Amino acid sequence: MSDATTSPSTEATPTSTEAAGPDDPDAPVVIGHRGASADAPEHTFPSYDLALEQGADYIEQDLQMTADGVLVVLHDDVLRRTARGPEGSCTGPVAEKTLDQLRYCEVGSWFEEADPDQVDAAFADLAIPTMEEVLDRYGPDVRYYIEIKAPDPDADMEEALLALLEDAGLGSPEDGSRQVLVQSFSADSLRRLRSLRPELPLVQLTRAGEPLDAAALDQIAEYAVGVGPAAADVDAELVEAGHARCLVVHPYTVDDPAEMTALLDLGVDGMFTNTPDTLVDAREDHPAPLDPEGCAEADGSS
Repeated sequence: MSDATTSPSTEATPTSTEAAGPDDPDAPVVIGHRGASADAPEHTFPSYDLALEQGADYIEQDLQMTADGVLVVLHDDVLRRTARGPEGSCTGPVAEKTLDQLRYCEVGSWFEEADPDQVDAAFADLAIPTMEEVLDRYGPDVRYYIEIKAPDPDADMEEALLALLEDAGLGSPEDGSRQVLVQSFSADSLRRLRSLRPELPLVQLTRAGEPLDAAALDQIAEYAVGVGPAAADVDAELVEAGHARCLVVHPYTVDDPAEMTALLDLGVDGMFTNTPDTLVDAREDHPAPLDPEGCAEADGSS
């Protein structure tokens, strides 16, 4: 490509506003992992639109910060796996690129390279969206599950995100709603968010195999409303211990229907999936195990 990729349109499609919240608020939540990323290029508007069309309750965003301080939605901190562009222009760390430089990168063609059966004209010339563009496109009509990736203590990513949420009218969930959930593997980042915006619900991600004993869950419950373990680490004991501390349990990332059912039978409160429609089907007849409002009333925070 010789020209910069056009910034993503922020005009939402009709299907993208049909899932303002869970179809069944008493069911475990369906979290579109990078959108519907099994069927569309991850972290693009086609992927988010499809996730919502398939019935996702939340769409997930992974945040990176550019050299000029813009939050962009991209999983990897290095431009290599999904970015394509003029020779040498779409390589290296995202943090060393300005937004204008990233506009020369497109993030759709890699998906077709990986699976030629997935060729779709809608995937051509897809730009890396900014978080602001995502919020402008979907506004208050959807739920967001946002991950702060590899936060730099000096980059003020937390403040930048809070400013965007505030501008979008999503920054102060004083009614206790969970339209926006923010997650991170960094406890320091989550604690910083907690100090800046105590009412914003946070979820502590944990690495595969990372111990989640009573002491760890007690610490997480001091600043978060949930925990996001690897699916393989979830057992009945973890779910019970999390719920005893009013922590929702949202494992990642599950696409197999049998595994979904097994986790739902254990009592998880939802999960991340690349195939939201599969989880929508699997969660039938599985009530949401934990009542956030009941927890709030129990601890006097309602």
